[in-house]
Amino acid sequence: MKQFVNKRNGLGYSIFIGMLLGISMAVIFAAGFFFRDLISLPTSVFASASAINSAGYPLLDEVQTLIDQHYLREQPDYAQRQYAAIRGMLVALDDRYTFFIDPPVAQSESDVLAGTYGGIGVQINRGEMGEFLLYPFPDSPARAAGIDDGDILKVVNGQTVDLTTRQDVIDQMLRGEVKEGSGVEITVVKADESELTVFIPFAVINVPSVLWHVLAEDEQIGYVQVLRFTSRTPEEVKTALEDLKQSDISSLVLDLRNNAGGLLQESVQVAGQFLAEGDVVLYERDNQSERVFKAENGGVATDLPLIVLVNQGTASAAELVAGAIRDNGRGILIGQTTYGKGTVQQIFRLSDDSSLHITSAEWLTPKRNTLDGTGLEPDITMIPDANGRDVEIGEAIRQLHENLTEKAA
Repeated sequence: MKQFVNKRNGLGYSIFIGMLLGISMAVIFAAGFFFRDLISLPTSVFASASAINSAGYPLLDEVQTLIDQHYLREQPDYAQRQYAAIRGMLVALDDRYTFFIDPPVAQSESDVLAGTYGGIGVQINRGEMGEFLLYPFPDSPARAAGIDDGDILKVVNGQTVDLTTRQDVIDQMLRGEVKEGSGVEITVVKADESELTVFIPFAVINVPSVLWHVLAEDEQIGYVQVLRFTSRTPEEVKTALEDLKQSDISSLVLDLRNNAGGLLQESVQVAGQFLAEGDVVLYERDNQSERVFKAENGGVATDLPLIVLVNQGTASAAELVAGAIRDNGRGILIGQTTYGKGTVQQIFRLSDDSSLHITSAEWLTPKRNTLDGTGLEPDITMIPDANGRDVEIGEAIRQLHENLTEKAA
């Protein structure tokens, strides 16, 4: 037997075997492309091949069996293992905007986009050092309990909050079903470094997505801040603009700083409040087609001089609005380069009330500029003030004054 093997270990035989294997692999590879569509057909001829290639995840079942037989410690429950497998699958897509959300967080996300949820009514921001700062809404249970803007959250229901705690987990802990006795106990550090521990009952929170007022520095200028794009935002923006116009304003500042986006159709409607009928708001392109969204008739502020404030926290739907206003010549951008999220996600509610976000399209500004990964460069770049002064507002006022002076001349 040894002599037989040695006779075939010559150079010629090795080349012949190598060529034969190479040809075989090429044929198999080509056949895979040629027959791939046929294999996916639900016919009896290809049923067995289809089962081998696409029926479930047999390797996962094999791994789970081996874990059941040999793993030393207690395993996480079945749902947690499924969630981990789903997240692993999505990581392979290499798209940070395609992701999976557990049921409780998914419900909170849905509630926020709807503009209503059960909780104590606070906005949570990360401070410069990473701490969690609370900003209670007006007339909220948190405000009534003595929570002030900028209080630092330290403990929730006896659980210490530190820099490693995930913000979505804290969001969930401060929300819950509104019923008798429901609520949460928190400890905060006040501005004078004293601590306050208080139990705050849950209530139905109507999340404000729009804030507005006449600028104290110049009562001719109206100020509209859009915090997020929810189902109520278009109507709230319209109300804000109508209210400001009754104050005889002559120009507007639209503040989209730290607006992380929200609902697509609602952002198109908001942009339409500042654009003339028929102006292009965006182009949306998926893997099959492209469609155009245009402003409709009825915008409340289509003729007022306009400045848009943006920063690195301006993302997604907020970038859509800012890009539409600038590309249509309705206003300039002041601030810092925006985040750069130019893709659209569809949200699917799964059978256990978890949710799956899938990137399904990308959008282009009216001048067909892509934003994903690049963002919007402002027309006037401002360096944030180290002492917290709002230098963007100051520059916006100066620009609007110049605009009104030119128009008067």
